[in-house]
Amino acid sequence: MLTQKLNNILAEGNSYLNIFNYELAENNPIWRYILVLLTIIVTLIISRIVQFAISSYTLKKEKQKGITILTLFLKCINKPISVIFFALGIYAAKLCMVFADPEAVPPSGGISPTVETTWIQVSQAVAAIAIAYALYKLVDLVEHYLYKWTSKTHTKLDDMLVPIVRKALRITIAIVAVIHIVDNVLHQDVKSILLGAGLGGVAIALAAKDTLANFFGSITIFADRPFQVDELVEIEGNRGFVEEVGFRSTKIRSLEGHLVSVPNSIITNSLVVNIGKRPYIRRTSNITITYDSGHKKAERAVEIIKEILEKVPEVNTDPETPPRIYFSDFNDSSLNIYISYWVNPPDYWLFHEVNQKVNLEMMKRFEAEGIEFAFPTQTLYLKKDQNEKH
Repeated sequence: MLTQKLNNILAEGNSYLNIFNYELAENNPIWRYILVLLTIIVTLIISRIVQFAISSYTLKKEKQKGITILTLFLKCINKPISVIFFALGIYAAKLCMVFADPEAVPPSGGISPTVETTWIQVSQAVAAIAIAYALYKLVDLVEHYLYKWTSKTHTKLDDMLVPIVRKALRITIAIVAVIHIVDNVLHQDVKSILLGAGLGGVAIALAAKDTLANFFGSITIFADRPFQVDELVEIEGNRGFVEEVGFRSTKIRSLEGHLVSVPNSIITNSLVVNIGKRPYIRRTSNITITYDSGHKKAERAVEIIKEILEKVPEVNTDPETPPRIYFSDFNDSSLNIYISYWVNPPDYWLFHEVNQKVNLEMMKRFEAEGIEFAFPTQTLYLKKDQNEKH
């Protein structure tokens, strides 16, 4: 009995399948499927031809007139065009098939209307992606002119703002594209989805509070401009040159060569010492000579240092801040000459080059004059006991 029932069910299923295949074959013969494939292939071939034509035209125009807004625009839309043609090919291929009419009595043969609806949604989704892709690439056009505008300003911090604007625009385009596809193409209730994700969004916001703080910190840095790119700064004990200001952190190249990433939220709440903004770099030093030099050589040492500094063009000779050289003190084991001068422009490595030049010239001149540098020494006097037997 069980075997007979199974055979009846299989026989009934086969009969329905035969009817479906007959109707499908009758309304959509094999040549229609071949036509669908050919339609998609033809549209892809056309897209390649159009891409090649645009590339050739753009290259020709760039050789004639250089980079223009037209050539940049064509470069940006060259790749998205292939996606647009693919969307058109999918939609055009649908016209080659016969779909069942659910309102016909009796029902007409053909592919299910659900498949037709899904087919249309897929073509619309691909078209929306193509448009979003084109807008995504057109951000490069905006970036080009932003760089052109920032290159005219004296500050380099504006140059760091351009990549952030580019990322923000691209993220915005991606989010809008996803919402559009979900709402208008797939016909899903975006509001309910966003509402359902509300509690999760609160949790994510709490977890990402530091990220948000760093993001707003970057906005504060760009608005306040406490430093520029390539300037020497000191933040939270980290001294080095600013290399990059990003969404989350500012990268500083230390004098030892290390790359330090300081969160932007810390920078906005910390003391920022902009060493690069100083008008000059000051050097203070103490030169020590031996007590055997006497007052004449001590006086001559002061004169020699003054003569050396007068011949160095980078040493600031402004009347308000002239070099200061004094025989200042009697140390325990040396005579002390105090030196103070300012190097302008305030370039950190130039400062060291000037100091080296001054030091070498000082050693040469002192050797020629017979003036000896002092180093820590001690003289011990031994008292002999009178009762000591010889």
